[in-house]
Amino acid sequence: MTLRKFLCFFLVIVAAVYLNGCGKKQEASQELQEPLSMEALSNINATTTQGAPESKPAESKVQPAQQGAPATEAKLEPLPPAGPYKPTVKEIQTALKNAGYYAGLIDGKVGPMTKKAIEAFQKANGIKADGKVGPRTWAVLSSHLSTTPSKPTTTATKKR
Repeated sequence: MTLRKFLCFFLVIVAAVYLNGCGKKQEASQELQEPLSMEALSNINATTTQGAPESKPAESKVQPAQQGAPATEAKLEPLPPAGPYKPTVKEIQTALKNAGYYAGLIDGKVGPMTKKAIEAFQKANGIKADGKVGPRTWAVLSSHLSTTPSKPTTTATKKR
């Protein structure tokens, strides 16, 4: 009987130690997920470079915070979107209208008039006429976004 009690007691101790250890791991992982301030990053960078062997320091892209400025004022700039710029339908319609290929309302909806205007613009500019404004088409069309309306370069491209 004493051996049985000893084994039960031992299992309870092992379970308690295991559960206590898991709680500490969870607290540590939650602590790691908290955002760091610029001040904390500077401190981490300073402590890691002090303990490192002498070598050329790596250039850091993070600018250190100004001394005396609170860490809450430092804001990170959002990253630019990946890939080429994707224009809105209103921007496309405005540019097409300014280029003289679109006579409809600038309503932000791609209808048959908008699609025909895109195709006509693409044909006139030597771009594959698929009716879609991709990076190539937008590179040419975007120059008409801020100009005043004009007539198309060829008379056969404008249809009503």
